[in-house]
Amino acid sequence: MKGGERLRRSTQSAFTLIELVMVIVILGILAAVAIPTFYNLQEDAKRSAVKGSLGGLRSGVAIWYAKTASQGSATYPTLAQLASAPGGVMQFSIPLNPYTNSNAVVSGTVEAANAAAGWIYDVNTGRIWSSAAETQGSGY
Repeated sequence: MKGGERLRRSTQSAFTLIELVMVIVILGILAAVAIPTFYNLQEDAKRSAVKGSLGGLRSGVAIWYAKTASQGSATYPTLAQLASAPGGVMQFSIPLNPYTNSNAVVSGTVEAANAAAGWIYDVNTGRIWSSAAETQGSGY
């Protein structure tokens, strides 16, 4: 084998600069398309956690109401009875609100932002809402 032949073989198996730039451009385009899809996953997870927690809380209140109705006096649990979990209305402790990082339940008649609490409970109607500013007006 001559020296020129050996040189030609080694350069034929390498990638050219244009090929490498094209791969980088394609990877950049794929990343630009994928990043917005995964960007709001944390917000979606918080929203889903609030909805799930509210479902459990509302079920506990509804079961309490049904129990007291079957005993002759249909009443919603008091704030103390709701907050005395475990063993009161809820089998386990009141879940944390992922937006406020609190499981405190405060009394109220409307959905309102309260960063110090996790949940707002209306003892007259049995309605319960998230107290996070991010969820206001959403019904949960």
